[in-house]
Amino acid sequence: MTGGAETPTARMRKAWHRARTSVRKAGVDYFRGDGSDWIALAALLLTVPALALTTIALPAWCVPTALVLPIVAGGLLLRPASLLALYAASAVALIAEAGVLNTEASGDGVRVTPGTILVVAAVGFLGLLIAQFRSRVGVPWRRGGTMLFDLRERIRVQSKLPKLPRGWHREMALRPAGGQSFSGDFVVAARTNGGRTLEVVLTDVSGKGMDAASRALLLSGAFGGLLGSLPPHAFLPAANGYLLRQDWDEGFATSVHLVLDLDSGDYEMFSAGHLPGLQLCAGTGRWEEKAAEGPLLGVYDGAQFDPIKGTLRPGDVLMLFTDGLVETAERDLTEGMDRLTGEADRYVSAGFQGAAWHLIEAVAKDVNDDRALLLICRH
Repeated sequence: MTGGAETPTARMRKAWHRARTSVRKAGVDYFRGDGSDWIALAALLLTVPALALTTIALPAWCVPTALVLPIVAGGLLLRPASLLALYAASAVALIAEAGVLNTEASGDGVRVTPGTILVVAAVGFLGLLIAQFRSRVGVPWRRGGTMLFDLRERIRVQSKLPKLPRGWHREMALRPAGGQSFSGDFVVAARTNGGRTLEVVLTDVSGKGMDAASRALLLSGAFGGLLGSLPPHAFLPAANGYLLRQDWDEGFATSVHLVLDLDSGDYEMFSAGHLPGLQLCAGTGRWEEKAAEGPLLGVYDGAQFDPIKGTLRPGDVLMLFTDGLVETAERDLTEGMDRLTGEADRYVSAGFQGAAWHLIEAVAKDVNDDRALLLICRH
């Protein structure tokens, strides 16, 4: 006979499967920051009486101030409303501990003193501040590190240079200020015109490190969308207009836009208040400055950006960089560029593969500023 009633064993298996699936889904949602915090609240609420009983039974091993442990965890994991429930349970536990330890004769001499109450209350207050801050930001503590990692990886991916055809070499090195993971310098690049043209934009956002990283992330996404969608001569004016529309208090940036024909080696370079590039001419063995004219981005509307033209011949090298690499309070721009070219000369005979990072280390290792260096070589 088919279609009969399910056996009790089958019903129990289905119920167990549904319960297990629900718990697993709730756990995944919680650690993704999408679900309720009841799991953490339940665990911490169970921890409070466990600590209280241990303190009463073994006061020499578990002191009354051990209640700060679930309170600290609650400040990091719970929402403010749930945190208040945990605080209520902790207060009841502390009263119970005081009622037992302060009335019974204890050979260990452990007591719930006013100082104990002040310590637990102070930690609870700090935990509540942390929970309220997370609630305003809207980012759970358990996802904060993941979000920062995702932001860093997005900047890294956007700064990745496309592969070039045989006969060309490119590399990029970026070192944020103070050893941080975020920088106000960034690169966006794309091959356009059917892959025959390389367009690269190196930008230095005002500020440094974490202060400039949020603006750098926003601008890198916007600049990446503009690159290749507009003619080369229209890119910096569009970028300038975008910055002006943001209306930031510290909203200016310098930028250099390189448009390189990978067949002929001819290039145009547009600059928005950026430092000049340096080109090594293989025929003479000398470094030449390549400086285009243009104002800073985000200063005034209607700015004009006049390009400079050049050609990369076999053996030539072009370096583009930000001011943190060559300019410091103790070293002017000319001295810094001389030092950079002097260090770069060491790679002329052996080749510039892997040179970008080593050049930053040699020229500006301990500089408290964002540093970026882009190398393009033609073999």
